[in-house]
Amino acid sequence: MYSFTKRLMDIILSLIAVIMFSPILVIIALLIKFDSKGPIVFKQKRPGINKKLFTIYKFRTMKIETPNVSTEKLGDPSRYITKLGLFLRKSSLDELPQLFNIMFGHMSIVGPRPALYNQDDLIELRDKHGINELKPGLTGYAQVMGRDNITDIEKVRYEEFYKKNMSLWLDIKIIWWTFKSVVKSEGVRVN
Repeated sequence: MYSFTKRLMDIILSLIAVIMFSPILVIIALLIKFDSKGPIVFKQKRPGINKKLFTIYKFRTMKIETPNVSTEKLGDPSRYITKLGLFLRKSSLDELPQLFNIMFGHMSIVGPRPALYNQDDLIELRDKHGINELKPGLTGYAQVMGRDNITDIEKVRYEEFYKKNMSLWLDIKIIWWTFKSVVKSEGVRVN
């Protein structure tokens, strides 16, 4: 019953969010076009449920000549992030296109954040603990417990806690905690 309710909640909430945020989506798209050369939406292959690759959508926050690696491997990422991109990342508005990933069934609102395809250590750790069996999420327990300020081992511990305690109530709490942290603009993601 939980998985049916979770999928139904994903569809309804993401559809409502797309409708509600559609003016913001259009404004961001226009601002990206004026800010820098390149596509509006950044697309990248990520391992999803059972490590099956899917295309994740984000608003582009980096210049088109940026190497395709996680931000922490860029050395000084500020030279690659666009002016608008810094704001979009800090506010998490760059994640809004993932609402379409949720509607298409590639992602859920709550689940482990999808790893980059080249984050081998994290993917291997997730394999050992069965985390890759879960649908990736727009937000997750590890996100609200430390985002990118925690190690991969800590992330997987939080994700394992989520896997063992998955419930509609826990999902609602994670969504609420995420909302609070986005409003406070806490931290900048690296992937």
